[in-house]
Amino acid sequence: MEDKTITMPVIALRGMTVLPKMMIHFDISRSKSIAAVEKAMIGDQRVCLVTQKNSEEADPGVDELHSVGCVALIKQLVKIPNNVVRVMVEGQERVELLGLDSEEPMLVGEIGTLTESEDSLDYVTRQAMVRILKEKLEEYGKENPRMLKEVFPNLMMVTDLGELLDQIAIQLPWDYKNRQKVLECVLLEERYETVMRNLLTEIEITRVKREIQGRVKENVDKNQKDYILREQLKVIREELGEDNPLSDADEYEKQLKALKADKETKDKIHREIERLGAMPGGSQEANVLRMYLETVLDLPWKKVSKDNNNISHAEEILNADHYGLEKVKERILEYLAVRVLTKKGTSPIICLVGPPGTGKTSIARSVARALNKQYVRISLGGIHDEAEVRGHRKTYVGAMPGRIVEAMRQAGVSNPLMLLDEIDKVSSDYKGDTSSALLEVLDSEQNVKFRDHYVELPIDLSNVLFIATANTTQTIPGPLLDRMEVIEVNSYTENEKFHIAKNYLVRKQLERNGLTEEQVSISDKALEKIIHNYTREAGVRNLERRIGDICRKAAREFLEDKKKAIRITENGLEKYLGKEKITFEDVNEEDQVGIVRGLAWTSVGGDTLQIEVNVMPGKGTMQMTGQMGDVMKESAQTALSYIRSICPEYGVADDYFEKHDIHLHIPEGAVPKDGPSAGITMATAMLSAVTGRKVEAKLAMTGEITLRGRALPIGGLKEKILAARMAHMKRVLVPDKNRPDIAELSKEITKGLTIIFVKDMADVLKEALVSE
Repeated sequence: MEDKTITMPVIALRGMTVLPKMMIHFDISRSKSIAAVEKAMIGDQRVCLVTQKNSEEADPGVDELHSVGCVALIKQLVKIPNNVVRVMVEGQERVELLGLDSEEPMLVGEIGTLTESEDSLDYVTRQAMVRILKEKLEEYGKENPRMLKEVFPNLMMVTDLGELLDQIAIQLPWDYKNRQKVLECVLLEERYETVMRNLLTEIEITRVKREIQGRVKENVDKNQKDYILREQLKVIREELGEDNPLSDADEYEKQLKALKADKETKDKIHREIERLGAMPGGSQEANVLRMYLETVLDLPWKKVSKDNNNISHAEEILNADHYGLEKVKERILEYLAVRVLTKKGTSPIICLVGPPGTGKTSIARSVARALNKQYVRISLGGIHDEAEVRGHRKTYVGAMPGRIVEAMRQAGVSNPLMLLDEIDKVSSDYKGDTSSALLEVLDSEQNVKFRDHYVELPIDLSNVLFIATANTTQTIPGPLLDRMEVIEVNSYTENEKFHIAKNYLVRKQLERNGLTEEQVSISDKALEKIIHNYTREAGVRNLERRIGDICRKAAREFLEDKKKAIRITENGLEKYLGKEKITFEDVNEEDQVGIVRGLAWTSVGGDTLQIEVNVMPGKGTMQMTGQMGDVMKESAQTALSYIRSICPEYGVADDYFEKHDIHLHIPEGAVPKDGPSAGITMATAMLSAVTGRKVEAKLAMTGEITLRGRALPIGGLKEKILAARMAHMKRVLVPDKNRPDIAELSKEITKGLTIIFVKDMADVLKEALVSE
């Protein structure tokens, strides 16, 4: 706390702080500082020492000086050449610099004395602090033996807390900034915390420094020892006349001679081998280089396998492995025929796109078998680091080549079939854009000299047959999609699923569960019921799981009940699979007002979508429920605008929509729905609800609507038509521009359905609304 105010000469110190009871000498050369010393010597020989905030400042003002300094007694003064004065001072007490008069030839300050306060600390607390400080000093001394001998005996004799705190800051080799912090702490509690914090930091720094020095010395000693022993062993072998075994470099040179690669590649590898030969055997860099050489020497630079170019053989294998998928097989055979004729791998990269479980991965495996190619699969799902594709720089710790190069190494030949699985699920983050890294891999103009960051040599990928798979093209970036030729793998019909289950899946699951066809058989009716009532999917993955469930339960029956043969029939399915899991929403029994059946595409195939509209007295608002997406909401607004424009033709009053509210709902509200293809369906439901006209119950429709009522084409028709058949619809309305899509569908899909093509809403309403 402040006691009184005095005036005395001030010396601004640069890069130094003086504490009470600190004896130190320093040189001064500034004229103002010399004048301050001379004035002090005339008087009581006392001067105020204050540290500058910026040591570069030549003529500091009060703002450039710390507010707390130390009054010191000048013990000795010696003038030395070049106008320099060397003084020895002894710090006496803390003071506060209240003001500064720099007009005189020296700095004169208004000083407020500060007195330490111990009132807040009792005797026991002060003694505890003293003991803790001395314990930490002993710990510090163990890390600094020299300090332990020279400094610590004097510190250990100090019993006063304030004096001990100051002496620690004086005696230990601390930076002047840390000493200034101690000087500014007038209260003992604050000074104790500051000194303790610095002391603990110094202990930790010293410990870490000793550990680092120890590890470095150990490594140097080991390398030196290894070198000496290696040289001694070399001399001993020469004296004994023994042949020196091949070194690592010699072994790699031997492998390089047998490697099939171009001259540029061999020269680069040879230079790396020479570098390895010049390195100490146990060095870290030598280990990194060994791993690199093992990788590049394992790569199949010009090693190829002989392809089977018999297209008929390929067709037999594709037909044996897969039922249906006629268009997919046809396109793949065309693709293979072009490769055989051109003898080049620069044809477009195939991308098989379709729902899960439709056989995309197994088609690629069949193609590899048909062509007698090595098959390697790279799963791209969830990859977000560009280095996964291009590899890491080999200078990094734990560096490794990318997945493309690793797959080539695994295949052992430079012309394998490489499956890029789930290419639509690659992602990007701060580590790089993975999809952009794949552009070079899949571009036939660039992949002739693909560069992996780890290998650092051009690798020819033009002979690799790339096949990619994806569930949808929506999430594949445009530039990447442009480099691939998309082949749609559509959903299976129930008839196709039946043949796949009967010819492939049952046999596969019987073998997997240790059973034979004589032991377990599944009737055709049972298979049809499993497909219709126990699975709901575009592919056959869940169907295979259900057959596997039956086989496992049958295997248990054989062991427990000692049965010789088990036949699973339609009526006995509940015993093995439980209650029916899937129920399809069937056709409505009678025509109704405001209810229309739409058709939707989902990731597990097609489905029917019942759209309901109610009209009630209100203020002209429209409410939409059923988890509708933005696109579907816009379609609903477009449909409403169109209906309002044609309502006068149906005798609806002009102010009808101002006095009534419309509520549009799509059941299964927990399932998100989006897309424009329900546009004509919603428009029909709205008009039916407004006019009171019924809509035919056995009719379904799909199509996008425009503001003027035109019906625009949509996608996913195969799945939608299948869904209409499942719901036992009789007629389906399809946009006229979808005629080519309907023409490609097999008769099995459209059997029992009347497909009606509509150009606009007038055609839709003519077919949908029941005549009064």
